[in-house]
Amino acid sequence: MTSTTRQELIRFLEDRFACAQACTECAHACALRASLVEPGGAEEQERARRKGIMCAEVCDATCRVLSDQNSADEAGLRLQVEWCRTICLESAQAFDRLPGAGEAGRACRDCARACTAFLDTLT
Repeated sequence: MTSTTRQELIRFLEDRFACAQACTECAHACALRASLVEPGGAEEQERARRKGIMCAEVCDATCRVLSDQNSADEAGLRLQVEWCRTICLESAQAFDRLPGAGEAGRACRDCARACTAFLDTLT
């Protein structure tokens, strides 16, 4: 971030924290949902399980990047958060097709919204 005001910096940090928190919640929901589905199950279930595992891993990695105080590479940060948003939206769509997976789908959509809000704070 270049030439920011104090308020812009505060918003940036608040949005960064909200995004990291949403990533953590999404990772937990996806990991839990993926663990409830047997590997090799019906095609839709297997797809959702794989997406859930990937989403949990991407959200976890994004949370670590967002938590790194020395993360000054804005381009890399933007790329990571955009990737996270994309994976979260894909996972939400996969979970929407499964009965009983609404909570994981909501967590994914919440995380995608937090990623979008955080990206809006970047120049």
